[in-house]
Amino acid sequence: MRKPDFFIVGAPKCGTTTMDELLRQHSEIYIPEKKEIHFFGTDLTFTDKRFTRISEKYNSWFSKIKNEKRVGESSVWYLFSKLAAREIKNYCGTASIIIMLRNPVDMIYSLHSQFLFDCNEEITDFEMALKAEDQRKKGKLIPRIANPIEGLYYKETVNFTEQISRYFETFGRENVHVIILDDFKNNAPGIYKETLEFLKVDNSFQPDFKVLNPNKYARNIALQKFIRHPPWVYKRFEKAFLPIKFRIKMKEALEKANTLYKPRFPMQPTLKESLQKEFKPEVEQLSELLGRDLSHWCKV
Repeated sequence: MRKPDFFIVGAPKCGTTTMDELLRQHSEIYIPEKKEIHFFGTDLTFTDKRFTRISEKYNSWFSKIKNEKRVGESSVWYLFSKLAAREIKNYCGTASIIIMLRNPVDMIYSLHSQFLFDCNEEITDFEMALKAEDQRKKGKLIPRIANPIEGLYYKETVNFTEQISRYFETFGRENVHVIILDDFKNNAPGIYKETLEFLKVDNSFQPDFKVLNPNKYARNIALQKFIRHPPWVYKRFEKAFLPIKFRIKMKEALEKANTLYKPRFPMQPTLKESLQKEFKPEVEQLSELLGRDLSHWCKV
């Protein structure tokens, strides 16, 4: 059976959902319906049992491959993981890697918002969540459901230079395609064409360009927790009495009704300025690694 030969490895909240969908529309590319399989990255801790590292289960996501030229999958925590690059290399030695990045301050602010929506985070104040990182590394203040737990170490998630270097060293620069979200937003067709060229598929294809995975809030947190992580008593009830297709449609309808799409409130200026100064050395190293000036990310 064929297996994936390219991977969108992250980073989270950097346009990977949109790119995943755009590539899936291409007739020469196969990507499974499920995003965020997270089979690799065994150093990360997922508390949700939906994330599995059973080979047979992972391979089953690629059972519908026909004659597509390329096969891929998207799991945004592969970039953060210290082991995923080597694990992917061992699995597919000729794999192509796609990495998407954005301003680190914006990324962790957006990630916190997404975690709140997903019920991965319980500290609603962003600044307090940042201050909780040291305690969380000691195993404290961890939500019951966190995927992955290490994702709550927000500031570590944007050590992009170290993360990208790991993939450059493992796969070679020529096999790693780095996309900056600013470029993708400003010229989606052009960046998409470059990505198709990197994957060596027909670059004349034009997909339906649209923004996916915008910022969102749960109208009711208690309902959102019930939808995402229902108690075991209810799980037993629904499995016994409700057909699976009905359960899926009901869950989708409830979450849709409970979702409010709106931009995040602007970050407090003093906090933003502090983070920009803190991340400046990282951005400078990243600029040197990529051969591109990204200093505007840290201008106050």
